[in-house]
Amino acid sequence: MSSNRIDVHQHLIPPVYLDALRAHGIDAPGGRELPEWTPEGALGLMAEAGIASAILSVSTPGTAFLAESAEAGELARAVNDYAAKLAAEHPDRFGFFATLPMPDVAAAAAEARRALDDLAADGVVLLGNSRGTYLGAEGQDDLFRVLDDRSAVVLVHPADLPAETVPGIPPFAADFLLDTTRAAYLLVRNGIRRHYPNIRFILGHAGGFVPYAAHRMALSIVNQTGASPVDVLDDFASFYFDTALSASAAALPSLLAFAEPGHVLYGSDWPFAPEPAVHYFNAGLHEYPHLDESARRGIERTNAAALFPRFGTAAPLPEAPLLARARRRLKQRAFRAVARATTKR
Repeated sequence: MSSNRIDVHQHLIPPVYLDALRAHGIDAPGGRELPEWTPEGALGLMAEAGIASAILSVSTPGTAFLAESAEAGELARAVNDYAAKLAAEHPDRFGFFATLPMPDVAAAAAEARRALDDLAADGVVLLGNSRGTYLGAEGQDDLFRVLDDRSAVVLVHPADLPAETVPGIPPFAADFLLDTTRAAYLLVRNGIRRHYPNIRFILGHAGGFVPYAAHRMALSIVNQTGASPVDVLDDFASFYFDTALSASAAALPSLLAFAEPGHVLYGSDWPFAPEPAVHYFNAGLHEYPHLDESARRGIERTNAAALFPRFGTAAPLPEAPLLARARRRLKQRAFRAVARATTKR
């Protein structure tokens, strides 16, 4: 079993952030009680789970529980300063995705510049929605320009849906998957993937429903926009996806069949996923019979090393040109009839 994983979906709970959550009565974001977290605990889990390096991020609700933009910005800066200090103290073990005070686009853009330029953040984390405003909605170009100019990596993490929960169904169990899917849909439908091609988006938890439902969503976007169905599917497949809570015999086939080669990354979701769950999904990845050792190594390390070279220089092999053309021809054949039926040329 691997002992050299790069974990792109591991969380931290800085003391300043924990105090802010509790001051606002938030004890179970997403339907999960706040777990205990310390740097020492994280390093202990990493040793047990074969994780060499982790890019840490704050989970939902980010700073979106604060209605005042200035207060949200102040908390984001405090969280990012803490994470930057931790990463500087353990440069080979920890990196961090900077928290941005969305939905205030101007404040988020300013903090992205500070975090990426001054704090050496490895990327940023953005929630699927922040107080009901979805990532990819109109009016976010100022932020995307900052991220595109810096070829930033963006972890898209789910949040509570902007709707009432269903009794008996905790948000993390089902709603989170829809939240990520909604954000991915808008990023493709509104042209963000094409207008800002330098941003590398990672969709948490295997992209929610994206790999399973991408063809269905592509038809909807074709109907709405008249875009090429081949291009729409390419936009969906070009996201990166992490395996947090998703390395199972049920989820992996759709994910691996859909994602572009080299675009699947390891994620643990600790500490919101307790240690037994981390080991359970690690075993699911290690024992999945349809992965050869090179592909498994790619998921666990080399694909992430290509995005975060300071944690390792090994990069996945590029897709062979003939295979790339074959994949594209297959998509074209499958959707040519649909394109004729649903769009006017």
